[in-house]
Amino acid sequence: MSDTFPRQYARTRRFSLGTPRNLTVSPDGERVVFLRSASGEDPRTSLWVLEVATGEERLVIDASSSTGPVSMTGAERALRERTRESAEGVTAYSTDRTVDRVACLHRGSLVVADLSSGGVETLECEAGAFGPVVSPDGAHVAYVSGTGLRVTGPGDPDRLLIDEDSPTVSWGQAEFIAAEEMGRTRGFWWSPESDRLAVARVDVAPVTAWWISHPVDPARAPTAIRYPAAGGANATVGLSLIGLDGSRTDVKWDPGEWEYLAAVRWTDEGLQMTLQSRDQRRLLFARVDPRTGDIETLADLSDPLWVELVPGVPVLAGGRPVTVEEVDGSRRLCVDRVPVTPVDMWVRGVADTDAERIVFTASVEPTRVGVYEYRLAGDELVAVTRTPGVHSVAAGGATLAVTSRTLERWGARVEVLGREGPRRTIEDLSVRPLVEPRPEMLRTADNDIRVAVLWPNRPHEGPLPILLDPYGGPHAQRVLASFNSFLVSQWFADQGFAVVVADGRGTPGRGDGWERAVAGDLAGPVLEDQVEALLTVVDRYGDRVDPSRVAVRGWSFGGYLAALAVLRRPDVFAAAIAGAPVTDWALYDTHYTERYLGTPGEQPEAYGRSSLVDEAHRLERPLMLIHGLADDNVVAAHTLRLSRALLESGRPHEVLPLSGVTHMTPQEEVAENLLILQVDFLRRSLGRGTPGEATTPMA
Repeated sequence: MSDTFPRQYARTRRFSLGTPRNLTVSPDGERVVFLRSASGEDPRTSLWVLEVATGEERLVIDASSSTGPVSMTGAERALRERTRESAEGVTAYSTDRTVDRVACLHRGSLVVADLSSGGVETLECEAGAFGPVVSPDGAHVAYVSGTGLRVTGPGDPDRLLIDEDSPTVSWGQAEFIAAEEMGRTRGFWWSPESDRLAVARVDVAPVTAWWISHPVDPARAPTAIRYPAAGGANATVGLSLIGLDGSRTDVKWDPGEWEYLAAVRWTDEGLQMTLQSRDQRRLLFARVDPRTGDIETLADLSDPLWVELVPGVPVLAGGRPVTVEEVDGSRRLCVDRVPVTPVDMWVRGVADTDAERIVFTASVEPTRVGVYEYRLAGDELVAVTRTPGVHSVAAGGATLAVTSRTLERWGARVEVLGREGPRRTIEDLSVRPLVEPRPEMLRTADNDIRVAVLWPNRPHEGPLPILLDPYGGPHAQRVLASFNSFLVSQWFADQGFAVVVADGRGTPGRGDGWERAVAGDLAGPVLEDQVEALLTVVDRYGDRVDPSRVAVRGWSFGGYLAALAVLRRPDVFAAAIAGAPVTDWALYDTHYTERYLGTPGEQPEAYGRSSLVDEAHRLERPLMLIHGLADDNVVAAHTLRLSRALLESGRPHEVLPLSGVTHMTPQEEVAENLLILQVDFLRRSLGRGTPGEATTPMA
């Protein structure tokens, strides 16, 4: 059987395998630690190190020979879902201060590798260990097991550090909201002296219990999850300093004023924490006194709509608070609350700071992401990357490890740059895709929306049906100067469609209120902008496209947008595929939903404006709903409620339930066949002999 793109896409885990990732640069800049699988089709990632002076890549922990599944606890599986981790083998690690020792899980065991000698030692630990973090001095490893935090080490007997006899309380773990929405996936942090830890205490007792059933196995009991839905209670989160000698000091703050523990950092400049109010209009950056647990305010940020959580900040650099704030209509890097980046630059995240410089990523053109360095001494802003593309960075000392993705080549290029010495490249082993995206980039006249159009890479006759392929919502972009961003869209184009991808209001990367246009209404602006993008394409390409045959597909927010399109604009959209859509925002989580819509009790009209269920009676066009029944992020109740409302209104539609599948659909057979079945639906719905190659689902 010849290979196909859907099969290749599934086998390579969306072409992520073989690419260097999770890069860490040592403080002296002489070593880069990273994860990478042995090939673009090997799902087992191994731990590698690059010696910068010689350019040698050295395998430290080899996971490629691992066989059979490794058992995981429910907490570890949940964390993998939150981080969208689909690989196997070594999928995370931690290092000591000098990046000489690395701790990770390997084949179910907790191991520590000495990067200088190459030796690997297995440590004593409890069953179900996950999330190990090595202490800055390399002598200890703390990890989570069950509901408690434990510590072990070479020659150090494994022991319990803190736990609590309660079924709803855990120590050292990140609660759902922290991991899913705030980017905090850890719940404990070592002191620089390695003698104690700051440990989060999470009590989920106030959070409503929901149940995930297993329809294909009726003998199996449903799984309980504590899901903090909009307007409901969040987990109660606290922070305590736990000494290796058993001492405990609780950090003091008012949880009624500051409900969210957004970030914790413990550096030589002190224990720093970031707190956020429930309405997200205030953010407190504070330093903790480890002796008393008292906090000292370093910065108190506020905004009439919301204060965005930006990766890497707030943080101290040489004793000065570094923040990213909305100033003059743009997201700007600030030192001591003073902007140091220009107003036309939109800062995306801070990668590293010290007393001399700040390394960060930012966009001037929203389809591109560059790496920049701000040097504090001379108030100097330096562009590290100049090639158009999407760049990210890890830093240590004067050394930067820059990962670059461009439109010219698949995969990623990872370069290690120092102020002196040769450049080094970490090899990307990812597979070359069977499709070749050649997007044409457009901008609309009214809202200056960035749009990409993809055409079949084969001859075709007559006007093509149009397929919109958006995400279209907060925190994600689809129109980027990156080859791999358009792989699936190009495959759909090769099936005989003109595929249109557009990033409208609500998506990141632009100032002047672009993201904030969806405040109070997650439906109207995003749909209007997709229609504007479509009309721009129709006007630009004339008889090359058929505006009477327009479909839309999407997943998650994109699925919501797809269903919204056929419900509200049947005059424009002839069919839609909605994968894992949010149909009733009252069923989605607190932190995300309340940022844009407030709470259902206080802003019921905002929820009404954004609901799909209330508009089910308006359906006139073919609609396919797809949902994983094991999804604990956008639970299957979203699709089932909409389907029920459609049925009660006598509106025909299709529902494709995916038993055992979560929000990220990691199973190879599911990922492959989902693409093929969607094309089949589009051809049936749009009719008139939509051209394209024949595809057959796997047996």
